[in-house]
Amino acid sequence: QARVVESGGGAAQPGGSLRLSCTVSENIFSSLDINWYRQVPGSQREWIAVISPSGDSSNYATSVYGRFTISRDNVKNAAFLDMNALKPDDTAIYYCRAFRRETPPVDLWGQGTQVTVSS
Repeated sequence: QARVVESGGGAAQPGGSLRLSCTVSENIFSSLDINWYRQVPGSQREWIAVISPSGDSSNYATSVYGRFTISRDNVKNAAFLDMNALKPDDTAIYYCRAFRRETPPVDLWGQGTQVTVSS
């Protein structure tokens, strides 16, 4: 079964930048929507961005619009979340979700990567 792995989390100062990566272990990547979510302990998981399988369409939550950019490289089976103008409120565990509604359906989550924004 395919696996989803996030990487690139860490610490940043307010106003700084980080890039998260999401890889999928099998060669089905180009058929999958890739979503990014984040979760603060004790709170619900929040959806923040999605990119279509071809990469020609993306959408963002209001909380990150204009600061975060989602992209993908279907040759490398990887997606990215470029996070700029980081705020302390962006501190969370960030999760990648690989999804396909069409048969056979796919709904896979990574283990998450911690992002901490503080001065």
